[in-house]
Amino acid sequence: MLAMWALFLLSAMVVSWAIDIDQRLDLNGNASRVLEAQAMAASGGDIAMHPAIKPGSPLLRGGVSRSQTFEARITGEGGRLNVNWIVAGENPVRLELLRKYLEVKGIDLNERDRMIDSLLDWVDPDNLVRLNGAEDEGDYRPTNTLLARIDDLKRVAGWADFTSQADWDSELTVNSTGPVDLAWASRDLMLALPGMTEPVVDQFIQLRSGPDEMQGTDDDPEFKTLDDVRVALGFTTEQYKAIAPLVGFKDQFVRVVSVGKSGDVTRVVQMVIRKAGNVPQLITWKEL
Repeated sequence: MLAMWALFLLSAMVVSWAIDIDQRLDLNGNASRVLEAQAMAASGGDIAMHPAIKPGSPLLRGGVSRSQTFEARITGEGGRLNVNWIVAGENPVRLELLRKYLEVKGIDLNERDRMIDSLLDWVDPDNLVRLNGAEDEGDYRPTNTLLARIDDLKRVAGWADFTSQADWDSELTVNSTGPVDLAWASRDLMLALPGMTEPVVDQFIQLRSGPDEMQGTDDDPEFKTLDDVRVALGFTTEQYKAIAPLVGFKDQFVRVVSVGKSGDVTRVVQMVIRKAGNVPQLITWKEL
């Protein structure tokens, strides 16, 4: 009986040891795949940073094997609404664009006034409170500077409900030249521009997306000048004057989302890059 009991204990120890070794191998293997997926995502980002690489380039997809791959996508950061550009100098035409954008997003009049006045109080250098704004009160302390990052909007009075929504920042930025790049602007943002209607915007988006109906791919039509964009919109020169101060073309800032895979492990990195000349500048980087 003692011998059998000892044999049983020995068997249990061997089984436990084998299970432990197997778990360690699984953990090490998974850790290796995580690192490989991160490396693949970084590789896609590095390729996207090259000055000669444009949206839709076949070089944005690749890998070192069938199980280790990357796919990067480049979009124009100028297609997002630059909040700092909107509030700088308190230009009424730009502020009206923000007001209209919030209206398109379903924000009611009183809430829009609260959000915009509070934002202006947040960035201006004085402590004079606007009619619907907010200055120093209790634990609330505006920075009296422009936003360092778009997440700073979460700290501004009146913006809590808006910034708690999913993907609330997908159409906003603080990293662009400023004017809205029509080649990349979202439907809602375009509808906030003067003179834009749903049929005009929908037709333009369909045109710029190409046959595959996906923007940022190699079948997209290329607009060589801002006047090409005007013609694609169907605007006369006179009609275009209403939006001219608010729009731009081929903004230097781009956003890169690179997906790296190793086996069943996926990692995603997002970067904002300033492509000017032959020396690209990395503005922001984060892992999603």
